[in-house]
Amino acid sequence: MSKRSLMIAATSCFIAFAPAAYGRSAYDGSWDLVFVTQRGTCDSSYSFTVDVTNGIVTHPNLVKFRGYVASSGAVRASVTVQDKYATGAGKLFATSGRGAWSGHSGMARCSGYWTARRN
Repeated sequence: MSKRSLMIAATSCFIAFAPAAYGRSAYDGSWDLVFVTQRGTCDSSYSFTVDVTNGIVTHPNLVKFRGYVASSGAVRASVTVQDKYATGAGKLFATSGRGAWSGHSGMARCSGYWTARRN
């Protein structure tokens, strides 16, 4: 398992499964994310930036990515990168956010928490 691939998969843990948002959301904009591994053999942390537009979170390198930010700020997401899968949930606030993530690649499993800071 590629630690980087699993952490990229964990990126999606930032999004919420919710009905698609219509129009501008209070969470639209650029967000810096940090994922910290608490269990498993993944890298100890990984950081990157995502964009939220109309409540939909995007990252240019994620192909199978699904998730949305609910109007309450609740987030849940999933992503698949080849044979790797990650999911997570949490909450965004005006300028920050936090939550938990977990994922797997074959038999290897990792989990931890994530934090977000609005740019």
